[in-house]
Amino acid sequence: MRALTWHGKRDVRVETVPDPMIQDRDDVIVKITTTGLCGSDLHLYEVLGPFLDPGDILGHEPMGVVEEVGPDVTALKPGDRVVIPFNISCGTCFMCGQGLHSQCETTQVHEYGTGASLFGYTKLYGQVPGGQAQYLRVPFGDRLPVRVPEGPADDRFVYLSDVLPTAWQAVEYAAVPPGGSVAVLGLGPIGDMSCRIAAHRGAGTVIGIDLVPERLERVRRRGIHTLDLQEYGDGLADAVRGLTGGRGPDAVIDAVGMEAHGSRVAAAAQGMTTLLPDALAAAMMKRAGVDRLSALQTAIDLVRRGGTISVCGVYGGAADPLPLLTMFDKQLQLRMGQANVHRWVPEILPLLTDGDPLGVDDFATHRLPLEEAPAAYDMFQKKRDGAVKVLFTP
Repeated sequence: MRALTWHGKRDVRVETVPDPMIQDRDDVIVKITTTGLCGSDLHLYEVLGPFLDPGDILGHEPMGVVEEVGPDVTALKPGDRVVIPFNISCGTCFMCGQGLHSQCETTQVHEYGTGASLFGYTKLYGQVPGGQAQYLRVPFGDRLPVRVPEGPADDRFVYLSDVLPTAWQAVEYAAVPPGGSVAVLGLGPIGDMSCRIAAHRGAGTVIGIDLVPERLERVRRRGIHTLDLQEYGDGLADAVRGLTGGRGPDAVIDAVGMEAHGSRVAAAAQGMTTLLPDALAAAMMKRAGVDRLSALQTAIDLVRRGGTISVCGVYGGAADPLPLLTMFDKQLQLRMGQANVHRWVPEILPLLTDGDPLGVDDFATHRLPLEEAPAAYDMFQKKRDGAVKVLFTP
């Protein structure tokens, strides 16, 4: 089959690799019909090389049609249409029973002390072959895949793999009171969708903040108030407070993570890890703070006293410094974590089968053949051609 494989910093290639096969009795093989390019994939493209091997298959936002099922699978049959959650959860352990599928005890990666395994996402999360490929082996066939109805195009359902549950959880964790206010930092796919979901769920004031004109305009068209970071600069906090009664928003969602602009030191540290031998670079990333924390620091500054910060942007450094004195003094609540996909599917799926209130049908900015994935990664990282959300057709 053809699949997108990692070979080094900013070096991904579409190659012919062996087809996946049934390995365990509850496996299914899915023929991928659509698969997404996620902002988290850019971390693999740029800074997480120490935890990858050449030839690793990337991608964690797939959907498709069941091609083959293992002998113990009873809930699915060949021809069924399914979305595959990005985190690999058994559905039966203690953590899954708590709705914490991203902490699945069956697939936790004990070697690195991390949570549930992820498709296509480094040794830190199991080094499981990903979904930017023509076929994907999926374990726990009776419980992991999400069956979706026939009819609407893939665009209606593919975001159940990651974008929708991640943004839904970000808004849930933000705990915006009815009619309250929330600022969203970063208007990539997750930030954009977080704005839509917050408005849909009854937030009175939603403020989207970014510095990319196309992203700002895209969110503005949905009726969201936007602020251009390049225009306001150091006056951003005053502008946000001016829209929120002088106090600041009830909640701030950090949808940026470690790719934030604003720290030359952290940027240099990230770059340094790509120059070191893998063993040294991995040790540095596990023990030292190498993230650009400007987005999180901005969230702490913006949120009102007693407010909530919800972090859905990915951070990679294990020991990043935080302004704990300010966080304590402001009595902030901070919630974060990988999305627990299955926890939110029952709440989201009805919004996809009864109209399209969140605008998923035209959410993608680019739809490309998988063979064009290397160029798409470069375009997406450099924010060229208005790229916000890219979908591939294998």
